Amino acid sequence: MMKGMIGRKVGMTQVFDEQGNVIPVTVIEAGPCYVTQIRDAERDGYAAIQLGFEETKPQRLTKGQIGHLQKNNLPALRILREFRVRNGDATELAEGVEIKVDVFSEGDVVDVIGTSKGRGFAGTIKRHGFARGPKTHGQSDRMRSPGSIGMCAAPGRTLKGQRMAGRMGNDRVTVQNLKVVRIDSEKNLLAVRGSVPGARGGIVIIKSAHQA
Repeated sequence: MMKGMIGRKVGMTQVFDEQGNVIPVTVIEAGPCYVTQIRDAERDGYAAIQLGFEETKPQRLTKGQIGHLQKNNLPALRILREFRVRNGDATELAEGVEIKVDVFSEGDVVDVIGTSKGRGFAGTIKRHGFARGPKTHGQSDRMRSPGSIGMCAAPGRTLKGQRMAGRMGNDRVTVQNLKVVRIDSEKNLLAVRGSVPGARGGIVIIKSAHQA
């Protein structure tokens, strides 16, 4: 069965195991999610399950989105995401079914996908870990410059892919193999060991760890 959910990052805290060891965890509000559409390999070209998360006001959605959800008598859902599955796994669920956090169990290993924090325009030291230049010997305004990036007569240009200053962060990031430590079915909370990309309140995708 497919194990995957859409959630919202709540924040980080710590819990204690039976031996009294401190475990840093990230708490995620996972679901409840609804199966809004099932894609079939023969009809759509690939097999996937589309989930919806977080109810909102109907006037915040387009008429097309509302009609898409009303086919299965679902409420107005703000966030829709697809989970690729094997063709046989797509038949295990039906459209309109509600999925709760208890689809996971303590001890499961999951991958969490989120959008990292945006850092704006960053220099090479912050973005790539470059070392700064010397502060002495007449240099007063080039300590954090990247240094030479060109070359001589041949080929006489800067090659593509050079590590330079630019926009940093705000990228899709996957953190793999996080262990599920706690599950609160009443409050739809999921606690995974370690950090999760993004700021508090960001949307994340939780799914079973990738199996090679």
